[in-house]
Amino acid sequence: MLYGRIKGVLRLFWEHFWMMFAGTSLPGRAATWLAARFSPTYFGRHHLRSIYPKGYISPKACISHTDLSLGSHVFIDDNVIIFQSGQGGPVRISDSVSLHRDCIIQTGLGGSLAIGSNTHIQPRCLFSAYMSPIIIGSNVQIAPNCYFYPYDHSFAPGELITAQPLRSKGGIIIEDDVWFGVSVIVLDGVRIGRGAVIGAGAVVTHDIPDGAIAAGVPARIVKMRSDITAERIKAETKI
Repeated sequence: MLYGRIKGVLRLFWEHFWMMFAGTSLPGRAATWLAARFSPTYFGRHHLRSIYPKGYISPKACISHTDLSLGSHVFIDDNVIIFQSGQGGPVRISDSVSLHRDCIIQTGLGGSLAIGSNTHIQPRCLFSAYMSPIIIGSNVQIAPNCYFYPYDHSFAPGELITAQPLRSKGGIIIEDDVWFGVSVIVLDGVRIGRGAVIGAGAVVTHDIPDGAIAAGVPARIVKMRSDITAERIKAETKI
């Protein structure tokens, strides 16, 4: 037991020492690698973001973006890609945001991305911000394999689809405290209201109001969160 405690203290000292030098530069990436040397992979490294304001940026993340700003205590996991295509717009990631492994963020002409504080994005999500912005609020929970497209492709007959331009209805807005289930797709011109819940596998093609629970393809409102409280009170009254 004593050995285990000593080992734990030494590991904490090791992590704190190297995280002092962590960052996006090459030496910062090397310091991050050393800090995580004795930590478990995946969620086991999430605590490293809280040690110093620079947060944890995996040395295996690929960041190729000239207009990226990161808040304090962010977590960017292995194999995350943040990429700027041509004249792509800015990426703004606020405090305590978590981007877990294999997520991809890309901005192209006319597109940008903003993520509010304390938002958590699970593995293999894609944010393809071309033509219009993607705006995500605070305290949003996004499960794995979700995709966000603020544009679509013209496909008029008589011409190759690849030769036709992209088009947009105005981007995607996700308000605060929204929860996305696994494998949700959010398409162009959509606003999802504060506190909404989007069921697994849904395809969101129209606005979802505050506090709604939506599911299906295309996503439709199946219930309001306020209904759950009313049903619970009704059931407790019967008891």
